Amino acid sequence: MNSFKIKSHAKINLALNVTGKTSKLHKIESIVSFIELHDLIYLKQIKKKTHEISFVGKFSKNISKMNTVTTLLRLLDQKKLLNNKKFEINITKNIPQKSGLGGGSMNAATLINFFIKKKILKIKKIDLTRLTRLIGSDVILGIKPTNVILSSNGKIKKYDKKIRMHTLVIKPNFGCSTKYIYSKVRKFTKPQFNQPRQSMLKMYYLKNLNNDLEKIVFNKYPKLKSIKSFLLTIPNNIFVRMSGSGSSIVAYFHSKRACSNAYRQFKGKFNSHWCIISKTI
Repeated sequence: MNSFKIKSHAKINLALNVTGKTSKLHKIESIVSFIELHDLIYLKQIKKKTHEISFVGKFSKNISKMNTVTTLLRLLDQKKLLNNKKFEINITKNIPQKSGLGGGSMNAATLINFFIKKKILKIKKIDLTRLTRLIGSDVILGIKPTNVILSSNGKIKKYDKKIRMHTLVIKPNFGCSTKYIYSKVRKFTKPQFNQPRQSMLKMYYLKNLNNDLEKIVFNKYPKLKSIKSFLLTIPNNIFVRMSGSGSSIVAYFHSKRACSNAYRQFKGKFNSHWCIISKTI
């Protein structure tokens, strides 16, 4: 049977505001893009009674047996949306866990995209939205990944126009618990993205935005504040911002040369932390 290799790209929050809270979840708005950094998913159909799922690679340790991929396949099987097809799925994890880069959520979204493209999965838009919510709140962002503006009312506006930036992505040797970070939110920001427009993707607009969760994360992990402060001293950065609820910090540059220079300077001071050069796609 045919084997497939699929790239599952990391997402980055160019900005993130917490605008309120429902009985269960916080309401957020965000501007999201994707970078070249990716996990690799190897997939093939098998003649067995159950799916076979495995993880390898630098960031494959301690992934729970109940993860986004197993949850997705369980839901699809329950709804008989795979027509009893079973798959062997092996994922090489290059995106660090608990980093705010959405590795697990994008794995699930990438598989959904693949199943739809290959006409294995036929699903209405409203049912697709419900399915992604059962897996994780970020999953919907990876359906046909492109630049996304998520409004506080839950609406999503996508733009195909590319944001051309080179990125230096830093993940220290610890992760952040999304649940814990959001539990410490006490203040809310007035919504800014409820009337999305393409000009919000321009540099002059993006560099003046924030990630509301930084203050909470930096209070718990002062090391992250030190990393951001150092990156801001490096010449030619456009802006530096945490992605999601952390613990990754991303510095943005116009050129690969400036980004490479930042990489060398960062490694000279913080050699123990994982760090990679990438760019928006």
